[in-house]
Amino acid sequence: MLAESTGKLTFLSPPAIVVFGVLAVLVTCVISFLSWRRAHFAKGFGLLELLRILIVALIAFSLNQPEWLEQFKPDTKPVLAVLYDASKSMETADVLNPDKPTEAPKTRLEVIMPLADAKMWKSLEDRMDIVIEPFSSGMQPPESGTDLNAALARVLEENGNLRGVVLATDGDWNTGEPPERAATQMRMRETPVFAVSAGSETRLPDVTIAGFDVPAFGIGGKPVRIPFALESSLPQDYTVTVEMKTSDGESVTKVVTIPAMGRVQDTFTWRPLKEGEVELTLDVPPSDLERFPDNNILTAPLAIRKEELRVLVIESTPRWEYRYLRNALERDPGVEVNCLLFHPGLDKVGGGKGYLKEFPGPETLTKYDVIFLGDVGLVPDQLTEDNIDAIRKQVANQASGLVFLPGFQGNQNTLLNSELSDLLPVVYDQAQPRGWGSPAPGQFDLTDLGERSLLTKLEDSDDKNANVWASLPGFQWFAGVERAKAGTEVLATHSSESNRYGRIPLIVTKTFGTGKILFMGTDGAWRWRKGVEDRYHYRFWGQVARWMAYQRNMAQGETMRLFYSPDRPRTGEVLTLNANVMSIGGEPLQQATVIVQATAPSGKTESIRLQPGGEEMWGLFSGTFAPTEPGEYQMLMTCAENGGTLETTISVQGAMREKLGQPARINVLEEIVRVTKGKMISATADPAAIVVAIAEMPEPELREKRFQLWAHWGWATFILVMMAIFWIGRKVIGAV
Repeated sequence: MLAESTGKLTFLSPPAIVVFGVLAVLVTCVISFLSWRRAHFAKGFGLLELLRILIVALIAFSLNQPEWLEQFKPDTKPVLAVLYDASKSMETADVLNPDKPTEAPKTRLEVIMPLADAKMWKSLEDRMDIVIEPFSSGMQPPESGTDLNAALARVLEENGNLRGVVLATDGDWNTGEPPERAATQMRMRETPVFAVSAGSETRLPDVTIAGFDVPAFGIGGKPVRIPFALESSLPQDYTVTVEMKTSDGESVTKVVTIPAMGRVQDTFTWRPLKEGEVELTLDVPPSDLERFPDNNILTAPLAIRKEELRVLVIESTPRWEYRYLRNALERDPGVEVNCLLFHPGLDKVGGGKGYLKEFPGPETLTKYDVIFLGDVGLVPDQLTEDNIDAIRKQVANQASGLVFLPGFQGNQNTLLNSELSDLLPVVYDQAQPRGWGSPAPGQFDLTDLGERSLLTKLEDSDDKNANVWASLPGFQWFAGVERAKAGTEVLATHSSESNRYGRIPLIVTKTFGTGKILFMGTDGAWRWRKGVEDRYHYRFWGQVARWMAYQRNMAQGETMRLFYSPDRPRTGEVLTLNANVMSIGGEPLQQATVIVQATAPSGKTESIRLQPGGEEMWGLFSGTFAPTEPGEYQMLMTCAENGGTLETTISVQGAMREKLGQPARINVLEEIVRVTKGKMISATADPAAIVVAIAEMPEPELREKRFQLWAHWGWATFILVMMAIFWIGRKVIGAV
């Protein structure tokens, strides 16, 4: 950028140095004159004395620290950038007219829009160029987020002669870097920010849907539990009848009370009757005090499928728990059960319908969604090292579930030195391998996690569920367990028995690799049938089987299976894609070219190459994907080695970063103003007053360039050369 410049010589010395320099030159002049007179005014002596005076004068000149100061004035006008927030939160109507408080409040965008009118800044056009720009974020759509840092950094980068910035916003930022980073850069460029704050610092009365966690799929004829959460900023409790409607015309209602300025969580239970795609709509009737009724409705898709679960039960002897568990699973039309009953001491394993003669091979084992491991272990005529390794890989790589059901024979204690030791969610008490028995029946005591878990929901309401668990028939044997391992979730403990670690854990869950694990520390669940038949016993084990198989059965074909986490992704979240890929013969592949093509609702396509898990993770391929648009993503997975294809749909919820009714973040703007040495201005102020505040900015100081003559090596060299000439001259003319 061309600029006009002016230069002048300046001195930085105090007055004492100036006086000293003048006296030094005068004294030198007197001495030089006397010396020249003694030499009878010889011409050579006269020239040397003049040189002496010059050297002293140069030294005195240097002591006053001379500098050449050059000032540059740009030949272009400075720029004033007016940035106004166009994000979703600016539609909040919470700006009251202080002169007319009875008027309806205006939206935040409405009160700052006069600043976006070029006519407003016409009086400043002679002094600076005005740039008016809206800003929001880099998300899709842009108005769904606010990136203050990017807006400030961009205008600073695009305008080299930026004089100031008018930032009209509510201060809400929810994406990008903290705005203080760009403010620091503006401070270094001496560019102040005039923040025009719009919005109330207190939240307006509102009821909003904070969560509607519809699962990826449901099973026809089976109850689907759909958690939801509501938030309220009302000044009082709000009791409302919440309705969940389906696109088929069905409706489920629930009465909930949302506490004042609080949050409530609850669950709908709905039993779909037919298969297919359905949309669920959650509707919360608005309160009379609400300002934003538009956020009281939320819709999400749900796929209803036919259930086809495969379960493998491995047991040593046909104890009561085994018999009733097998009976309950076999009576479920959506579950196919196979059993491997070892019968220790007999020559052959148990036989009959659904019984296996031996442990299944790799091709068959991969088909099982859940494995129940009863009172068996690494002992003769039971499991082998190869069997245990296969179970471990099935859970870690194939997303199958594993249920530990120990018994009084204590065979599972032999698994502590096997490949399944890492999968056990509890630490066994080695002093009690056969567990504990008691003539007095014990009871389950649900933990806080257990009260909220869907696995332990034996009744639909929390109160009824708590009463059921308190009244269940007790058990008279429980496994010898010291404690639950780190990283597990304890859902239930013994109601009375404890050790140095606390209550004895009885129902514990954990994840391992891609699979889920559950430990049941007693074999008395079959007693729950007393007086109610299969009502609670069947419901509990049915929930366990479906919970474990849920992720594994998100999408599957003949030779491939695709599952992902989280199961209800949001825009901007990293979605982990896992695939199980088998050969045509059913054997898991270790190396394959697995490609997933993700087509966004806008039609944009992205290819994700899934990488093999390695030798220890046979059949598992993984990759990551970050959806940027809300809506239905069409996923197409292909494998070159087996020629298979798999199509499915993933529903991505829009991340509600921008919310109506949230308080304005004035503190963010105050920090920007403090860092940049700007000024806070209220949006309710007269727009003309804002222009006046900008006009009162002092003119920027001219850019300066200083050349320190006294400290330059060339200047010092010149003085030394003069002194050398003076010395040599005296020697030449014979002066002493």
